[in-house]
Amino acid sequence: MSKQEKLDETAIAQALSELEGWKREDEKWIVRQYRFPSFRHAVAYVNEVAEIAEQMNHHPMIAIDFRRITLRLTTWHAGGLTELDLESATRYDACYRNGYAGEQADNP
Repeated sequence: MSKQEKLDETAIAQALSELEGWKREDEKWIVRQYRFPSFRHAVAYVNEVAEIAEQMNHHPMIAIDFRRITLRLTTWHAGGLTELDLESATRYDACYRNGYAGEQADNP
């Protein structure tokens, strides 16, 4: 993975306006929660996130709370958010839409 440059505030604000459900946390994270119809579906999604993270060599913080998954992204080496975080968020959302979104209508 090449060195990623930390994004400025304008770029972050623009990106968040295009990423549904992602929120800024503590100036250096973006965070999103996903809901699933069962624990099994939630863990299956986490396994898909793990595959994407390995392919990208960029790994999110993952919390599994029964049927709710929370993903947190930052780029440690840059000291904040980079394009890699935004690309990861986009890919995790696409994975959710393609395999899980229709199964749970009350995603926060």
